[in-house]
Amino acid sequence: MKRIGVTGHRDIPPDAVEEIRDRLRAVLCDHDGSLEALSSLATGADQLFASIALDCGASLTVVIPSGDYERGFANAAELDRYRGLKRRASQEVALDYPHSTDEAYYAAGAYIADHCDRLVAVWDGLPARGLGGTGDIVQYARGLGRPVTVVWRDGARRA
Repeated sequence: MKRIGVTGHRDIPPDAVEEIRDRLRAVLCDHDGSLEALSSLATGADQLFASIALDCGASLTVVIPSGDYERGFANAAELDRYRGLKRRASQEVALDYPHSTDEAYYAAGAYIADHCDRLVAVWDGLPARGLGGTGDIVQYARGLGRPVTVVWRDGARRA
């Protein structure tokens, strides 16, 4: 079984979503054999990746950074999407952090990088805005020698 993990931005520019969706679909649907997708189901890239992976027939493993992770969703719609994807997961890994901190997010990203064969980064190429951000996890994965596939629309800028 091939295992593909994700790291990525929560705020994908609206004009980049369609291209990113198409590129994720190409990565996740064009594979031989069974596929396991690993995601923390954060709003944005993580949820988009997980949804496409499930549509492509992959099993989903969710990595929950902390006990209070659900409190970090900005509104009911984001939380509903998270819970819906989580219900469809075949496996859940809950990390031992009681609170959603940068350290918990870093640990979840590192767990995904440690347990995948390839990491997909929905990433603008800029440094992380805080510990555990996309740039940090890309650097961590590359340090492990993990192949990293960057998915982004050229010229797209995050808010």
